[in-house]
Amino acid sequence: MKRICSLLLAALLVGTMVSCGSQTPPEQSQQPTPPPSSSQQGQEEQPQIPENFILVEGGTFSMGSPDSEAWRSDDETLHTVTVSDFYMSAFEVTQAEYQAVIGSNPSAFSGDDLPVETVSWLDAIAYCNARSELEGLDPAYTVEGQTVNWNRSANGYRLPTEAEWEYACRAGTETPFNTETSISAEESNYWGHYPYLIEDNYFNQSNLETRPGVYRETTVAVGSFQPNAWGFYDMHGNVGEWVWDYYGDYPAEAQTDPAGPESGVLRVNRGGGWNDFAKNLRSAYRATLPQDSAVFNVGFRLVRNAAAGSGTVTGSNLESTGTQGGTMLIAYFSWGGNTRGIAEEIQAQTGADLFEIQLVEPYSTDYNTVLEQAQQDQNAQARPELSTHVEDMEQYDTILLGYPNWWASIPMPVASFLEEYDFTGKTIVPFCSHGGGRFGQSLTAITKLVPEAVLGEGLAISYSGGSGMPDDVAAWLEENQIPTI
Repeated sequence: MKRICSLLLAALLVGTMVSCGSQTPPEQSQQPTPPPSSSQQGQEEQPQIPENFILVEGGTFSMGSPDSEAWRSDDETLHTVTVSDFYMSAFEVTQAEYQAVIGSNPSAFSGDDLPVETVSWLDAIAYCNARSELEGLDPAYTVEGQTVNWNRSANGYRLPTEAEWEYACRAGTETPFNTETSISAEESNYWGHYPYLIEDNYFNQSNLETRPGVYRETTVAVGSFQPNAWGFYDMHGNVGEWVWDYYGDYPAEAQTDPAGPESGVLRVNRGGGWNDFAKNLRSAYRATLPQDSAVFNVGFRLVRNAAAGSGTVTGSNLESTGTQGGTMLIAYFSWGGNTRGIAEEIQAQTGADLFEIQLVEPYSTDYNTVLEQAQQDQNAQARPELSTHVEDMEQYDTILLGYPNWWASIPMPVASFLEEYDFTGKTIVPFCSHGGGRFGQSLTAITKLVPEAVLGEGLAISYSGGSGMPDDVAAWLEENQIPTI
């Protein structure tokens, strides 16, 4: 058995060298210095820390964002947090590393040195435990179904807490990004056509600090850009990164080593991905998904304890019990007709009831004007008044929810719709039309508005979808186990 474990570990190390080879962070004077000699003595008794892990010296910082920060959300309440020392990987977990441990690669984009994605939070937890066992470490987590408990004293691999992640991302900064007040497509992998504050300056880009840049439409090799001041790569963009915490409101009082709420429905991921606008790459931005959801722009990076922790953090999953099937409703908002066409195709294949979300005061029919109206509504988090209403929402078990991707999120009429009804225990299966950004952060917007609902697998269609759209719809319905006629 020892020989088998040794061989597996050797394979893992080979995979790590393939994926990270020349990506070891260069020596930088800004990197945290090692702990005092007493900590060093304790560290000598612990297993070897991989060379691409960086010691982060603990400290106190302001977590969240100030009211003055553009495009901040109400869930970014500024508060004081102290974190203890920890080790964090300089890079996101690569596909080669994931394959070496798990034996499979779920990623939508293929490449050994690309970050693994299309992994759920539960998948990330499983990887942490499997790699810990492979290297002879104590697993940090115990898993019972959907419930995961964290042994803080374990020396194995784990996910960072939200606080640890933001502390490492900021690297001493208090600005929207660790690159300070803006971030360019030469500094990070995101939807570079939409730099920070373009929403406010779409028609007068001379006001922008950073000009629009390239949109790569894919992940890139980890370590492709310059690291932050503490040596961490891709904290902004490439893929969002799962953290330990359930999503919930921040406390107003100061905290030490917080681990988030003890229970919840949604888990947090941070940093934004390759198809995000810059506003969603901010150091304080909090994205959310159910812990069993896997999407093509979310991966993770690893953390190890630098000193012995204590206690167990319980994590009770308040899983919704929605069912896919039963009575179904197709509810959609459409401006140019693309989403309407998808909705009508879904109805043709399912026979489900069809409902169009319409406004008392419709948006302009002029493209440039509606761009500005949609931006203003999103910036103000407006709730436009609807002229259409579902007479009996209780009869529906499953809602197939359609919308165009506007400014990397849902149109605000969809927010009005979601807040009008009780979706507890229902299944929401999203579909959207888009011009290249797929879902953007629309799934986060939906889950934050209706966390009590179950989120199904989404369907993203480019514009009207063309001749292949019916087949795409059919495959999506089958994936979600939605009956057809």
